[in-house]
Amino acid sequence: MAADQYENEDQRIQEKFKQKTWNEIRTNDSWAIFKIMSEFVNGYESMGRIGPCVSIFGSARTKPEDKNYLLAEKIAFKISKAGYGVITGGGPGIMEAGNKGAHYGGGTSVGLNIELPFEQHFNPYIDKDKNLNFDYFFVRKVMFVKYSQGFVVMPGGFGTLDELFEAVTLIQTKKIGKFPIILVGTEFWSGLLDWIKNVMIDKMKNANPDDMNLIKVVDTEDEVLEALDNFYKKYNLSPNF
Repeated sequence: MAADQYENEDQRIQEKFKQKTWNEIRTNDSWAIFKIMSEFVNGYESMGRIGPCVSIFGSARTKPEDKNYLLAEKIAFKISKAGYGVITGGGPGIMEAGNKGAHYGGGTSVGLNIELPFEQHFNPYIDKDKNLNFDYFFVRKVMFVKYSQGFVVMPGGFGTLDELFEAVTLIQTKKIGKFPIILVGTEFWSGLLDWIKNVMIDKMKNANPDDMNLIKVVDTEDEVLEALDNFYKKYNLSPNF
């Protein structure tokens, strides 16, 4: 990290600890509520018109020549051709690949952007009327899960894991429907899944063994589409587009 980055980080920390009067705290919190409400209202109205889609999660750092970028593009292309809309986080990397595949597949391509100090900028493959911007992560996450009929999770970092476990938790606690959660990349996900099964479930008894059935691991675009189609055939449903 460069010297100016350290200095900026120190300034941010000092700002957080700066003493504020009770009136300042109360006023700032009150205005934040209105900002949060506006993001929810705008998100609900926009996504309600779009209709349910499949969310594709993955790293913003993945380069266009990377095999996972190319695979995510193929997945989005294939599922859009099958009638599914695609939602991504709207940024670069896997998100761009998802929107790109949906765009060239002639499907609905949605981007839920977040203001970040690095990495994030919206990609050019989002439908112009379906590019939403958020300041709050938790509002954005609500839009992902509320309007998704399935979750395709590519290799990623902490943000990707956060989105994965959010979806698993909401399905496990029956807060949303039991939509398919599809992890792409056996090599990437096997270590985490082994730890969940052997340590978290078998050893520590911190989850139900049946919860592992919520997750399917695949390696190809054909397997992703098959998993989605099998889910919808089972419940006599069809894509919304």
